[in-house]
Amino acid sequence: MAALRTTEPLRRELAASLPERPFRVTFWDGSELESTDGNGAPTLHVRSPRALAHALRAPGQLGIGRAYATGELEPDDLDSFLLMLRRYQPPPIDRAGQLRLALAAVRATGPMLPPPVPKVEQRPRGERHSPERDRRSVQFHYDVSNEFFKLFLDESMTYSCAFFSLDDSSLEAAQFAKLELVCTKLALRDGMRVLDVGCGWGSFAIHAAREHGAQVTGITLSEGQAELARRRVADAGLADRIEIRLQDYRELADEPFDAISSIGMVEHVGSNRIDEYMAVLARMLKPGGRLLNHGIARLRVGEPEAGRFSERYVFPDAAPLHLSRIQTAVERAGLETRHVEDFRLDYAETLRHWARRLDENREEAERIAGPERLRVWRLYLRAARQGFETGFTSVFQVRCAKPE
Repeated sequence: MAALRTTEPLRRELAASLPERPFRVTFWDGSELESTDGNGAPTLHVRSPRALAHALRAPGQLGIGRAYATGELEPDDLDSFLLMLRRYQPPPIDRAGQLRLALAAVRATGPMLPPPVPKVEQRPRGERHSPERDRRSVQFHYDVSNEFFKLFLDESMTYSCAFFSLDDSSLEAAQFAKLELVCTKLALRDGMRVLDVGCGWGSFAIHAAREHGAQVTGITLSEGQAELARRRVADAGLADRIEIRLQDYRELADEPFDAISSIGMVEHVGSNRIDEYMAVLARMLKPGGRLLNHGIARLRVGEPEAGRFSERYVFPDAAPLHLSRIQTAVERAGLETRHVEDFRLDYAETLRHWARRLDENREEAERIAGPERLRVWRLYLRAARQGFETGFTSVFQVRCAKPE
């Protein structure tokens, strides 16, 4: 009964602070806080006092994220719970109410040392978007394991939006349609020199060389990506047409290219580097050459670039900018915008496919990446999908040209 007495004040304060609750909460001692929406509401399991200790140590998104990553906080159904959060508008809690909740949480946890930070948490250090920090951030996300990404990506290993609006027969077909559209917008022809910035595992480079005869130079900061991309290029018999480099865009010093693709790269550049990024791409482009910038952009003004959970667990320093900011950088670089197209719902569908494929391979994914990182990725893929479904983010393809 002692455990029940320690959680009762917390349940009482939660009930008072959240009089309408479209969810149910269970606690480690077997007690629960009922939903006010009936029996069909999703359930949040607070499995240990450490979950509350995480929330007290880092109030808000980060503390809750730590408790989730370690398994101390667990929704019974992640999709249902995220859908509920999307619709739920909790009432504001004043400072007095926040203090009462904190004190009740302390009583529920009892005396204990602060729990350790989860092993998979990344704390960015150094100058924001310096080459060294960008390299660490990219490797944190992409060097989980090539085998891990193979579990949910399509056969081409394309880690960007598939275009189901062009071909919805399969994920592979939708990704082929996207890659082909990029080549069409760049007007690729046999022998053209193409730069692929943020080339990933080589999907676009292989497509452009195999289907259109292009000579492609791909650059990435991920050692794992570069290694597998080179192997895939060799297996495709395209080593004479494709070069994969482990290189920062700021290190480019080639002769100008006929065309440049930037697919899923601009999100990593940052607001303090976007002008420099576009200036570098403009310098690498021949007069009359085309640039295709494909990237995620925020749609709402006034909201933060990224949350603390994403900063520490998913994409350190990655921040989708507004399309207007990206286009300002394009214009400052002397490039002319010729065509803009959005594929917001296509990305939502892509993420639905990725999440399903990862769930189908959960046991292997946990073996490769560990339980904490798997939990983070299951949440990330679903939360990102909701961002596109609700109009928080979209993905745009912008075709530009360098004046003759």
